[in-house]
Amino acid sequence: MLGFGHWVLILRGRASEVTEVRVRTVAECSNGTVAAPRYELAEWMSRFGVVAGITGSAGGFDLGLASADQMRAVMTRWRALEHSMAGAFSGVVVSVQRHGAVIGSHETRVNGLLIQEGLDGHVTAVPGNLLGVTVADCIPVYLLHPASGTMALLHAGWRGVACGILERGVETVAEQGQADSPDIIMHCGVGICGQCYEVGSEVIEAITGKQNRGVERLDLRQVLHDRARALGLREVSASSWCSAHDGDRFFSHRASGGDAGRMLAYLGRPLA
Repeated sequence: MLGFGHWVLILRGRASEVTEVRVRTVAECSNGTVAAPRYELAEWMSRFGVVAGITGSAGGFDLGLASADQMRAVMTRWRALEHSMAGAFSGVVVSVQRHGAVIGSHETRVNGLLIQEGLDGHVTAVPGNLLGVTVADCIPVYLLHPASGTMALLHAGWRGVACGILERGVETVAEQGQADSPDIIMHCGVGICGQCYEVGSEVIEAITGKQNRGVERLDLRQVLHDRARALGLREVSASSWCSAHDGDRFFSHRASGGDAGRMLAYLGRPLA
């Protein structure tokens, strides 16, 4: 079942020059029930032939990899997601993430579910490889060089941002796609917004270098946007959904007090 959901902002040129693109909401149904709620960037498919999206929380569709006692239920949901994308992708690449800046490169076709250890980002140019990162407030960052088809998906929490995962991701796409930074496009996906994300002085200092003594609100998507523009990226968009205050659609670690599930952000070019 296809529908149209929320809007995102896409920034071209100066930050004040704003146009809007539509996000596609996909609810894949199996036996009359929602199997894999998905929210996808319709414009990336229409312009570039690339699937870029994130799963939702409807029906408790938790895809987290860290809970061993719930792994059977989690893997059942992974199979439901695979079924909803049947024929489009040969395999999915994910990792048990460590909030760092290590990016794995996938230069051959993946078959089935490949779970790796210690990566917070993935890059590929191979059709059929679906890159994935699990999130529940951290920002999924989608990078694409349209001319070469090289793409990367990054898991950008505050620690990853402080470690330079965005800079590393752009560098990796540029190297593998033989691209210049201005030709790489970027989308900051569903994550916690600045109004909902209060952090301590150590986080502010790690991200901005500014020292303070109190609690401040941090807008990670704005930080990522500013860093992307400093790297020379000219086309940067950001979801306006918040994982915390849009809790009817998404999981939020912060809003749940640490008891939330995980969404899967995903990126890939379908098989022909």
